[in-house]
Amino acid sequence: MISNQSHLFNLPKDITFLNGAYMAPLLNSVAKIGTENLLKKTNPTSISATDFFTNTKILKQKFAQLVEVADAGQIAIIPSVSYGMATVANNISLKADDEIIMLQEQFPSNVYTWQKLAKKYAAKVVFVEAPELKLGRGKLWNEAILNAITDKTAVVAMPHVHWADGTLFDLEKIRQKTKKHNALLIIDGTQSVGALPFSVAKIQPDALICAGYKWLMGAYGLGLAYFSKTFNDGIPIEDNWINRFESEDFSNLVNYQENYQPKAGRYNMGEVSNFVYTPMLTKAIEQILEWQPQNIQDYCQNITEEAIATLKEMGCFIEEPDFRAKHLFGIYLPSHIDIEALKAKFDAHKIFVSFRGKAIRVAPNVYNSKVDFDTLLSCFK
Repeated sequence: MISNQSHLFNLPKDITFLNGAYMAPLLNSVAKIGTENLLKKTNPTSISATDFFTNTKILKQKFAQLVEVADAGQIAIIPSVSYGMATVANNISLKADDEIIMLQEQFPSNVYTWQKLAKKYAAKVVFVEAPELKLGRGKLWNEAILNAITDKTAVVAMPHVHWADGTLFDLEKIRQKTKKHNALLIIDGTQSVGALPFSVAKIQPDALICAGYKWLMGAYGLGLAYFSKTFNDGIPIEDNWINRFESEDFSNLVNYQENYQPKAGRYNMGEVSNFVYTPMLTKAIEQILEWQPQNIQDYCQNITEEAIATLKEMGCFIEEPDFRAKHLFGIYLPSHIDIEALKAKFDAHKIFVSFRGKAIRVAPNVYNSKVDFDTLLSCFK
């Protein structure tokens, strides 16, 4: 198990930051490399033609290693989840009355694209609702998702963990069911990849889309996506120079290419070479690979389990361990706890969490400690 890693960050000592699901703090090493690369542009001659391709290649390789993708050519660099989802939707055709399965109160960037696609083809969006807040809720929700997948299902678009309360979904079983009914499985990994083990080799999704500024600990504005071989001959949503075939040859760019870069290279965003954000995200993923996501889960479980037990004794609902991520969980309050009074206490004690739906979302990472949860608990008592 890893130890507390707060010395690698620069979070203020007088705050309790339990909000990594909102935005991760930059590692000092990531901030340093970002500053160094930002200053490179004061002298553009320091940026060579090969720099347009070298750093992106390394970033894709590191992400492929993290999510267990054998071929980094299946990775694309994107600016946002909505961009990745739009890319997938741009290469899907539906029939009237086909169904797209999503979850209740799913994050909007993995909803609007599918609503638009359904409207285009007169298909139907089906939201699988969360069960009541009671023992066995996570298990029942997973079963409801499996039951919702039928021969009418064309796409299942969902996260690995729910962004509001950390409910964990069994993607391997869901993948088996989608294959049985010839449906695509599109995963938003933004609130899981980097802190929770994810294996493309095991789960075999058709696409995995991740923003980079949360659990991947990069800067805001750069993300990563895995596209399966299903999309290897697809059409990107933009036509930039770098996603065309042989764009590495600057002297030949005026001889316009009809063909795209192979595999997922065709889906790279414009200005994909981003000389500041790309090395920052690479550095962050290298640190995550050193820690290992399972160790992050174990560390978060260790610092939270006593506090979670105490909160449950107070009447709060928190999902059972087998159906909840350890780096992200939701606290649902009993009627006798005034949420507005609690918010005021959080503000007074400089505790940073998020309020999502009816849940208080708590999202620790390796820079937190048990002391942070003692501070959190003091507001409830």
